[in-house]
Amino acid sequence: MGSDGGLSADAEVISAVDSVLDDVAKLVKECSAFQEAVSSHSSRLQSESDVLSKQAVELVASMKQLQAEVYAASEKKDISHGVAEKLMDELSKVRTMLYDGDVAPLLPAKANGFFLRALLGPANVRAARKDGRYKVKEEYNAYRDNTTIIFLVFPIVLLALKKKLWNECFPALPVQIYQAWLLLFYTSLAMRENILRVNGSDIRPWWVYHHYLAIAMALVSLTWGIQGHPDCSRKQHGVELFLEWAVMQGVAMLLQNRYQRQRLYTRIALGKAGRMDVVWGETSGVKGQLWILYPVLFTLQVFQCYIGGLLLRTAVVEDDCEWQMVVCGLLLIAMAFGNFFNTIATLVAKAKIKAKMKKMKHVAKNTLQEKVQKQKAAST
Repeated sequence: MGSDGGLSADAEVISAVDSVLDDVAKLVKECSAFQEAVSSHSSRLQSESDVLSKQAVELVASMKQLQAEVYAASEKKDISHGVAEKLMDELSKVRTMLYDGDVAPLLPAKANGFFLRALLGPANVRAARKDGRYKVKEEYNAYRDNTTIIFLVFPIVLLALKKKLWNECFPALPVQIYQAWLLLFYTSLAMRENILRVNGSDIRPWWVYHHYLAIAMALVSLTWGIQGHPDCSRKQHGVELFLEWAVMQGVAMLLQNRYQRQRLYTRIALGKAGRMDVVWGETSGVKGQLWILYPVLFTLQVFQCYIGGLLLRTAVVEDDCEWQMVVCGLLLIAMAFGNFFNTIATLVAKAKIKAKMKKMKHVAKNTLQEKVQKQKAAST
């Protein structure tokens, strides 16, 4: 009786093991078939993607060729200025469809620049889906909004503590913490902007280069000892001026974030800007806003150049000249001049657009008057 029970139990165990083996074999077979189906699907998608990518490249080439032909015809007076402007507007819509829609991932990706290759290697940072690209842009905007507050408040706190707590002399550690934060801030901005450019954003190259210079300046300033001088306030005068400039820069960044992004959304809705475009520097704005923004920007640039010149002058006059003074002074002057020329270029571009819009309105008004006169003549 006991022997029969043992045999029955063994048979049940063997049956259970066989069932598990069968289930595992069945699952392996199903996964193998599914893998083959997915591979076939991926190959078919890749083949279709290659065909569409080739067509997308051909469409971009055709668009650029037509833009060149319209421009040449307009220069030779073969077509009127109004017709040329209308054709260029239509081609701009084509460009938006190609570079800002579902077609964009089919176009050849921009190669990672030196900065991204140095930090990330050859990693592919291009988002395959447009919602992924827009998420990258929104994350960049959120980062700028959050760090702008820190950029403004941090130097205000340092300046206030210098007067109230530190007896008009900065301790080295708080200033170095701020400089380390600036290094992180500008490195993060440069990385995000390079990723945005790879994903189709039309960021001006200067602003990326500007952040490279700012990274270098933050790195150099970390090695600069600001203590150990008999006259602490004299040695730290450049640091105090730089912090005051940072406060002004923070105010300008708040103005840009507040006013210009609204204008960018309007330009995107009108098809005059891409969904991946971002606001930085002085890329957009309306007349009332520019009366506030541009004086602030020019004042910042002059003050930045003044601080750089002051550091260079101190390096020449002082007996204990430090190489950090020279490097930081040159970098500040280079950034100030670069910002100034880019601001002027933006103003010139805006003036051309304004003149173009005024001319188009004048042409439209003359055309309307001619139609009215023809209708009156026909009726008489």
